[in-house]
Amino acid sequence: MDNATASGLKGIGRNHSNYVIPGLYDLSTEDTNWVLTSSFIIFTMQTGFGMLESGCVSIKNEVNIMMKNVIDIVLGGFTYWLFGYGMSFGRGPLSNPFIAIGDFLLDPPVGDALMGQIFAAFLFQLSFATTATTIVSGAMAERCNFKAYCLFSFLNTAVYCIPAGWVWGEHGFLNKLGAVDIAGSGPVHLIGGASAFASAAMLGPRLGRYSEGYDPLPLGNPVNACMGLFVLWWGWLAFNSGSTYGVSGAKWQYAARAAVMTMMGSFGGGFTSSIFSFWRHDGGMDIMDLINGVLGSLVSITAGCFLYRAWEALVIGAIGSLLCVLAMPLFDRLGVDDPVGASAVHGVCGIWGVIAVGLFADNPIPLDTTNGRMGLFKGGGWYLLGIQTLSALCLASWGICSTFLLLYVINKIIPIRMDPHEELLGADLTEHRIRHSQIGLSRAISALAPIQVDLKNIAGVQPIGINPGHERSIDQLRAAEDKLYQWQSYLEQVSNPRITRHKLVADSDITFKPKTPSKPPGNVFSRRPLTRELISDGFYRPNNSELPVIGATISNKLDKDPNFAWVD
Repeated sequence: MDNATASGLKGIGRNHSNYVIPGLYDLSTEDTNWVLTSSFIIFTMQTGFGMLESGCVSIKNEVNIMMKNVIDIVLGGFTYWLFGYGMSFGRGPLSNPFIAIGDFLLDPPVGDALMGQIFAAFLFQLSFATTATTIVSGAMAERCNFKAYCLFSFLNTAVYCIPAGWVWGEHGFLNKLGAVDIAGSGPVHLIGGASAFASAAMLGPRLGRYSEGYDPLPLGNPVNACMGLFVLWWGWLAFNSGSTYGVSGAKWQYAARAAVMTMMGSFGGGFTSSIFSFWRHDGGMDIMDLINGVLGSLVSITAGCFLYRAWEALVIGAIGSLLCVLAMPLFDRLGVDDPVGASAVHGVCGIWGVIAVGLFADNPIPLDTTNGRMGLFKGGGWYLLGIQTLSALCLASWGICSTFLLLYVINKIIPIRMDPHEELLGADLTEHRIRHSQIGLSRAISALAPIQVDLKNIAGVQPIGINPGHERSIDQLRAAEDKLYQWQSYLEQVSNPRITRHKLVADSDITFKPKTPSKPPGNVFSRRPLTRELISDGFYRPNNSELPVIGATISNKLDKDPNFAWVD
């Protein structure tokens, strides 16, 4: 069906095999190719989220936040296949305007004529679901128990899938009222942002977060944060233009328009956040103002990405960016510690993106995305604006309330907040046994020593970036070098005619020649090619070495010394 779009899941249904397929999923070959390609690109947004979030948190928690992003795909994706897809798009007899029921454990058999279309549609919706889930991880960073987060990620699918069905499912009450959301400002970003707000508020701020004011904390890796922005920017193009759900008929024209309007919105947002940051910081540029300003504009343009003119996209992106950079410090003053600003970027800008459709939307002829309606500023009246406002209210309320309830239940099973000493040591060490260097870890361990915190689980963890086996080998080589020096000194004393046997006995000990930096020990560790000659008992020495020739007369003594190692 050429006039189908991703905004409504409208269209005629078709019975095939054991499945009842919405008309939207009746994709042509070229449409299926477009949907699959877009899905692959959207999955790269997980890389962007991971880089952005790891760049915003302290170094001792950067691996932990990446692991949460992996868990979001693994567990969130698994539960989406188990029940999430069926809760959004199932068409069983028990489906109702609140929740869909049916098509669980999706697996069309070989020979089903619609197998390819079903899998393509599922993969595309899966990419959206995992994106909505991973938005929350940044808001919970640096103080959330990893095991509790795994359980949260496993169950959080329901938080996204039920409202996604309201807007995009044939059964959904918002869909039947005429709500419009092409690529997910509401079901994906607003739900994710509202859930992020609730989780950050329920966890409480990080230790010492507001002890010295409300200014943002230093970033762990600003370069990673910027690289994350670029990857998300790239993925957003597929996120929005792929939501035409194909390129057949007139859909390819609106796919192109969606991509351009997405970029136009980000231009407006980036420009506005830059001006704001220069003004706020007396000519300086705050990194997070710019990054989150661009992301906020992208969220804002998503709901109506191919319904706007270029200047409208600029305005919508600019307003979204401004709302974002104003909301971030506001949330901090409310005591909601969101390390990455997800509540502002996805929550506040998601609300604006949904409402903006009711103001600026065109009627995208011949597609039926808006059911023939237009926004208030296009002469379409107040109906679409009212429905969009109702959608924003319903989605925000659901995201906050359901997340509070879910975390409350999880907290009864597994405490969602890390222990204070684990938070001080960092989740990388306490949860994943990854020890960073030069991040104040030794200082934290010393501070915890008087209160007798059990640190057995982290005892002996080696710092990252080194090979312990190589370090032990280097220690053995150094020990061998010391022994060579000692034997050289001993032989020089024995062979010196001025040192009498009487003096050696009187001294009772052998004095060894100390190492002198100005005179290195021959060529034992020289990088120059060494030619070696065989001496008695199979020992070698490098030519031109200052080391003495140690032969059969002392080989037995050396063989008995467990601390001595010969170096070839």
